[in-house]
Amino acid sequence: MLNNISITYAEHSQDILEVAVKLIKSGSRCALVASLTIKGGAAREVGSLAVIAEDGSMTGYLSNGCIDRDIRLHGLEAIETCQIKCIHYGAGSPFMDLKLPCGGSLELVIDPLPNLEILRHELDNLYARKSAKLSFCVKDGLVTDGNGSHCFSYAPKPALVLAGRGAIFRTAASLACEMNFELHLASPDTEDIANIATLNPKSSHHMISPSSDLNLPFDEHTAVLLLFHDHEWEQVLLMKSANASPFFIGALGSKKTQVIRLERLRNIGLSADLCKKIRGPIGLVPSLRNASLIAISALAEITSQLPASQTKIDH
Repeated sequence: MLNNISITYAEHSQDILEVAVKLIKSGSRCALVASLTIKGGAAREVGSLAVIAEDGSMTGYLSNGCIDRDIRLHGLEAIETCQIKCIHYGAGSPFMDLKLPCGGSLELVIDPLPNLEILRHELDNLYARKSAKLSFCVKDGLVTDGNGSHCFSYAPKPALVLAGRGAIFRTAASLACEMNFELHLASPDTEDIANIATLNPKSSHHMISPSSDLNLPFDEHTAVLLLFHDHEWEQVLLMKSANASPFFIGALGSKKTQVIRLERLRNIGLSADLCKKIRGPIGLVPSLRNASLIAISALAEITSQLPASQTKIDH
């Protein structure tokens, strides 16, 4: 029966907490799973989450498919008994028939009664682009006072401010959505905005003029990618973002265009140090002429600059 119920391979803590909160608020029982320790190689990092619903559906994953279905079975058992379970896989595990191909070991806790108020509070923090904190104890599951023996801090979902127009803009938006960025769009072209509205971006802005001052999330968890061929639309966005320290700022154009761009920014007061933050030409592969390949190359460069981990071990 469970073979007909899929596992959704969500990765970011925000997506998993959203499902957990929705299930609990609807009256459905579920179990929250967290990886506590990892030794050796592993497909996921310490602190990774998953949620298992009483119907057998699972959102999130703790391995590359080798043990997730077994975790789901343990989760359903925990839901049925209302008992917290601590499971150990790999070296030293009692489950000798379940090997981790990476050769490591994994310890996780399954909490069949996760606290709704904690989950909702930390989810609100992520929505506000603040860090979330969850604390777990092997015996007590999700700990209400935050003093569990395993405490993890989760960064907000990486955001992409994508501004531009045309084929590259549309393609980059579609790819970024598949990559699970929190997507914020800005364009002077209403047809472009309408074309990609089905992606359900977090925000979408019509730029009335090159001086449009838009409310966009320029923070340390955000990448800014400008895809204009008519470069007069860039200046306000580049000035604002460079002063806000996103983890990536890049703009479409040739080497010559980049030189002119930075000279104009310096002439209106952007410091030399902040100018250095603006990347151009964008992309890991130079001199591409195909919109989809340019978009892939640019997003690959952004990916190369992502913070090393979205999850930190607090103690």
